[in-house]
Amino acid sequence: MYKTILVTLDSTPTDQAIIEHIKQLARFTQGRVVLLHVADGWAARFYGPDAVSPEITEDIAYLEKVRKEFESVGIPAEAELAYGEPATEIVKWVDQKGCDLVAMSTHGHRLLADVLLGATVTRVRHSVSVPVLLLKAK
Repeated sequence: MYKTILVTLDSTPTDQAIIEHIKQLARFTQGRVVLLHVADGWAARFYGPDAVSPEITEDIAYLEKVRKEFESVGIPAEAELAYGEPATEIVKWVDQKGCDLVAMSTHGHRLLADVLLGATVTRVRHSVSVPVLLLKAK
């Protein structure tokens, strides 16, 4: 059913909810997990994969930590870092590499906060042709 699950991470405590949920789902479906974080700081947006910054270093370390967390419980996992605007890069990843499910945590913003902070979740769910699992972080 869900052989490849794309889990988008934003390197905040809200990630833990989706991580724990996907561990259970991936075990059940015997799927593999791809962890994707989009670095969106000025260096990442301007230099892309050539960017060097403390943010990029921290992002890589975080992705590796979470990847090992999945591997330690027997779930095959890969980690990828993209650069730029999160919604655009997530949609591009799905279009180019493909998956069976996109899993995302939501922050629970409302109206004005969504407009001001950007509605990555909304843009992604309206732009991909695969199911999107949204889990509201506590």
